[in-house]
Amino acid sequence: MLVDRTGAIVWGCVPRVDGDPVFCSLLNSSHRDAGIWRFELEGQVSSSQEYIRNTPILVTRLEAEDGSCVEVLDFCPRYENKGRMYRPVGIGRIVRPISGNPRIRVVLRPMNNYGASLADTTNGTNHIRYLVSGQTLRLSTDAPVGYILEQRTFRIEEDTHFFLGPDEPFMGNLREEIRRMEQATRKYWQQWVRGLATPVEWQDEVIRCAITLKLCQHEETGAIVAALTTSIPEAPHSERNWDYRYCWIRDSYYTVQALNRLGALDVLEKYLAYLRNIVDSAKGGQIQPLYSVMGESELNETTAAYLAGYRGMGPVRVGNAAYKQIQHDCYGQIVLPTVQAFIDRRLLRMADERDFESLEQVGEMAWAMHDQPDAGLWEFRTRQEVHTYSAVMSWAACDRLAMTAEWLGKEERAKLWRERADAVRAKIEAEAWVENGEEGGHYGASFESDYLDASLLQMVELRFLSPDNDRFQSTFAAVEEHLRRGDHMLRYAAEDDFGAPETAFNVCTFWLIEALHLAGRDAEARKLFCTMLSHTTQSGLLSEDLDYETGELWGNFPQTYSLVGVINCAGLLSKPWSEVR
Repeated sequence: MLVDRTGAIVWGCVPRVDGDPVFCSLLNSSHRDAGIWRFELEGQVSSSQEYIRNTPILVTRLEAEDGSCVEVLDFCPRYENKGRMYRPVGIGRIVRPISGNPRIRVVLRPMNNYGASLADTTNGTNHIRYLVSGQTLRLSTDAPVGYILEQRTFRIEEDTHFFLGPDEPFMGNLREEIRRMEQATRKYWQQWVRGLATPVEWQDEVIRCAITLKLCQHEETGAIVAALTTSIPEAPHSERNWDYRYCWIRDSYYTVQALNRLGALDVLEKYLAYLRNIVDSAKGGQIQPLYSVMGESELNETTAAYLAGYRGMGPVRVGNAAYKQIQHDCYGQIVLPTVQAFIDRRLLRMADERDFESLEQVGEMAWAMHDQPDAGLWEFRTRQEVHTYSAVMSWAACDRLAMTAEWLGKEERAKLWRERADAVRAKIEAEAWVENGEEGGHYGASFESDYLDASLLQMVELRFLSPDNDRFQSTFAAVEEHLRRGDHMLRYAAEDDFGAPETAFNVCTFWLIEALHLAGRDAEARKLFCTMLSHTTQSGLLSEDLDYETGELWGNFPQTYSLVGVINCAGLLSKPWSEVR
C-alpha cells in the first residue's frame, strides 16, 4: 500500500503486489473519488507525517483552520501468531481526535480490473463487503457504516478503528483487537531493526531503506520485486512506462547483497529458497531476467485501458515483455548470493552437495554465454550486443564457483572453474578494451562498440578489478566525463529504443559515489551522497530516476536499486563505530 502526503491510500494491489490495483488513484488522478481510501477533515489546511521509529507504521496528522486535528495511524499486521507469521492481505487504520471538534468524511472506493469499475458492495451492521478481483474484502469498523456508504461528514469524538482485509469476522472486541495487532506489529519491526548492523552515520536513512526493502519481498515465496508500482514514467511523456512489480534476478541480487551487509539474513534465506525453485524449473537451461513473485515465467505485456496514467502520462502497462529477453548477467546474479549458503554457518539451511551440482548448471550457462550477445542489463528492446557487464558477471559466476569448490574440497572442480574464469577474463580484456591514443583508453559497454555505460563502475564491486588498477582508473575518468551531469549520473548517453535518456538513473549516481570513495575523493563523495539524500521523499525513500536539472523524482516507487544505493554508500562513507565508543 502507498499512502500520499494527506494520508490517502492511492495504490494497493490485491491479492499480491502484482495483482489488480484496487486502490489505483495514483494512476487515475482525473477521478478523485475512485480507487482511493482517504479521511477528509472538514476545513483541513495542513497535513504532516512521520513513521513510528524503526517501523513502517505511519502517522498522518491532519489539521483544520478552526484548530481541530486528527491523527491517522496506518499499519499492515505482521507478527508471529500460533507458530506462524500472521500477515494477512489487509490494512488497519486508527483515526484519533487530537484537538477541537473534528469532523471527517470517509471516502473508501476500491476498483476492479485496473480501474474498469467500482467494486460492488454489500453491508451488515458493522461491516461492508467489497467484491474486488474475484474475491471479497471486508471492512470491519466501529464507525457508523451508513456514514461511510453515503460518504457523509460526521464528528469523530473518540478513537475510531478500521480494518480492511479478508472476508472474516473479528472475534471479540474490534477496538481491542486492532490495537493489539498494531502493538504486536510495532514490536515485530522494532525487534527486527534491533538486529541490523547499521553504520554510525545516517542510521535513520539506512533503517528506513532496510525496512522498505524487506517490504518488497513476497513473504510466501521469497521473491523480491523491483518496485511496488507500474508505469510511473522515467521522464515526462517519455512512454518509458514499465511494470516493475516482478522479481528481477538482477535487482534482487543487489537487494540481498545490501541487506546481507546489515545482517538481515532472513531476507537472504527466503530469497535463496525462491532461487532454488527457479533453478529447478530451468532444468539446466536458460534463466529468464525476471519472474512473477510465484515464479511464473510468462508475464505478457498489455495496457490498462481504463487508467490514464501518472499525471495522465500513459500508457499503464501490465506485465513486462522483458521476460522474453536474453540477459546473460542473470547467471552470475544467481551464483553470487547462493555462494554464501555454502559458507555462512548462521543460516538455518546451509547448501549441500546437491545444491552445488545444481549451481554448477547455472555456471555452465554463464560459461557458455559469456561471449554471446544479449539485451544487457538496461534491457534494450531492439538490439543485442556482447555487453561487458554481462561478461563480467559470467566471469564472477565462474570465479565464485571456483572459490566454493575450493571451500568444499573439490579440487578438480575448482581447477575447472578457475580455468574458465581466467578464459573469460582474457576475453573481456581483449574484446572490451578500447584504445584511445594518448588518453590510454577505457572499457566499452560492449565488445562491439566504444560507448560507455555506468555499469562499468561495478567492475571493482564484482572483484574483477582493484580500485588502483590503471584500466579501472581510466575507465572511471571516461565514464565520469561522458555520463556525469552535475551531481548525478546517466546510465548511458547514447540513444536507445526511445531516444536519448532525459533523466539520471539514481543507482548509477550511487555507483558514482562509490567510485569517488574508491578514488580517494571522500569529501566529494560525501557531498554527493548528502545531495542524493536531500532528494528523498518525505518518507525517506527514492524512485528510480531523477531530473538532474530540477531534482524531481521520476520512475517507479519505491525502487529497490535506489534504496540499495543508500545503504551501500552509507556503509562506505560513515565513520567507524570505534570513533564513538
